[in-house]
Amino acid sequence: MNKQLALALLAASLASCATVPTPLQGQFSAATPRAAAGGSAGGELVRWGGDIIKVEPKNDSTCFEVLARDLDASARPLRRDPSGGRFIACRSGFYDPVEFEAGRQITVVGRVDGTEHGKVGQFDYTYPRVAADTIYLWPKRPLYVRTPYYDPWMYDCGPYGWGYPCWGPYWGPYWGPSVIVRERPARPPAPRPAPSPRPNPR
Repeated sequence: MNKQLALALLAASLASCATVPTPLQGQFSAATPRAAAGGSAGGELVRWGGDIIKVEPKNDSTCFEVLARDLDASARPLRRDPSGGRFIACRSGFYDPVEFEAGRQITVVGRVDGTEHGKVGQFDYTYPRVAADTIYLWPKRPLYVRTPYYDPWMYDCGPYGWGYPCWGPYWGPYWGPSVIVRERPARPPAPRPAPSPRPNPR
């Protein structure tokens, strides 16, 4: 089984096990933010998501400017696909910009409620606007780093062993296990021992 086939089977297995969070389940319009910016999707129920650009609390509601992304099988925004444009989602109540900081991922459910004109830099931009019923904040993704590791049952055969090339004692960076990197608070320096008292000269 080649590597490409194995990856395809793994992706299919993960997709079959994906679960959409209950607040995000339902049947939704296929309208995209780009299409809705032209005013053709007014009133349609949509489920859009992406990366938070800005959060603006108002008197009785909070509005999110979002860089749209396609959603995966669990309705979470993908990380590496091209942007699908920008949209604005507003919901009643207060959402703290510190918690909903720029760069975090959200998925919103609601109805397209017209458009809103603004600027991206000096460029005039038309945002589709969503009257949101649900604002779903996704947890931050852990950072995975591939590292080689030692395997005592594999050795470097060289050109005169079992054949060349052969497995070495270390699996390469693409075969090693994933290590989750988390930030740790810095440890305070250990206290230095007090100097011994000097004897009094006589």
